[in-house]
Amino acid sequence: MSRSIKKLSLQYNQINESNTFSSGDIVEGRVVLEVIKEIKVNSLFVKLTGDAHVSWTEGSGDDETTYSDHERYFKLKQYFIQESLKKGESEKNTTLVDGETYGPVIMPGSHVFPFRFQLPQQNMPPSFKGFRGWVKYVLTVNLSRPWKSTSSTHTELNFVLRNDGTSDHLLQPQSGTQDKKMKLFGSGKMSMNVTAEKTGYMQGETIKVFVDIDNSSSRDVKLKYSLRQQQTFIAGRRTKRAYKDIVKETRDRIPSGEKSKFIVDMTLPHDLNVTIENCRILKVQYELKVYLDVSFASDPEVKFPVVILPAEQQCPPWQGPPGGFQPYPPPQPNLVPYPGELPPPPAGLYPNLYDPTVLPYPEAAAGVYPNPNPHAIQPGFQPAPSAPVYDPNQSTKESTPNMPY
Repeated sequence: MSRSIKKLSLQYNQINESNTFSSGDIVEGRVVLEVIKEIKVNSLFVKLTGDAHVSWTEGSGDDETTYSDHERYFKLKQYFIQESLKKGESEKNTTLVDGETYGPVIMPGSHVFPFRFQLPQQNMPPSFKGFRGWVKYVLTVNLSRPWKSTSSTHTELNFVLRNDGTSDHLLQPQSGTQDKKMKLFGSGKMSMNVTAEKTGYMQGETIKVFVDIDNSSSRDVKLKYSLRQQQTFIAGRRTKRAYKDIVKETRDRIPSGEKSKFIVDMTLPHDLNVTIENCRILKVQYELKVYLDVSFASDPEVKFPVVILPAEQQCPPWQGPPGGFQPYPPPQPNLVPYPGELPPPPAGLYPNLYDPTVLPYPEAAAGVYPNPNPHAIQPGFQPAPSAPVYDPNQSTKESTPNMPY
């Protein structure tokens, strides 16, 4: 920071307890500039941007290649001071605040510049930081002075998906069956029927899975299950994937010749990233896998897609069908019988949740709104006249070059 500038800060108003923002929300706050002596300013502005970026490197040495892509959802900008040559020139998604009170000379003291934006009413992915990419919504203030380096500071907003209700297909149970006939190191066969109560779960919710196992083979087996996160990064025709285990556990042993019924409970972290499918270059998806661990043989497994929703977007719990469900006699030690009945597999399993061709391509931004709040101004500093309000339903698209990751 320059010796003439004591403070340049950026603050925004929190609109809820979780300090999150969604499409259409108002973002307002203030830029505080405190100077020790008089300074001349070329421009002073605050901007709000929404971007996604992916980047990774493959190979090494002369064969090393970097793949990257960038997607901009919007850029909104509000000027407090702008160079005279640029005054009156149109700039996309920009509110120009001009007038005598916002001149190019800032006197000593503390000055407050209020700002106000509206986030676009469009389908944008939530904030995310992954292995090879990110989605960010950033507020930035820039101060440019003659013959001086630009002073700048920024802060990130936590953008979340708005609760628009839950699709019916996310409430439907999922069922699958897997059989395995032993050929080497054993004889007989084993079968497993798995039913998940639904497809969509909110952050912090418990996934409940019902497992029915018939081990009619000569081998003992163990029940295992996992919930894995898959991050997919796309740059042109290149794709990079990374995986992260959210839950991975082993349950009881099922001895040869016995049948068992299990309830599998997996409690999701409250801060688990939600499913991201509405981004062209970055996706976050989840897969539930239930399988039998068979030594020296391939493991029979059943896999289901799982959709993670924001905490306030909860799918109602599955009630299950009427009737009773009795454990196989005699009860096995350490097994947990379920007092409800396992439902039959549904007629149709589930739609293709991961088809990127059906995803909408995000459009451009809405307009911005100035907020000349006289009560937020320090004494001795007067706000400029109100700038025109831009229509948030009018959108423009702006491309940006790749940004370094």
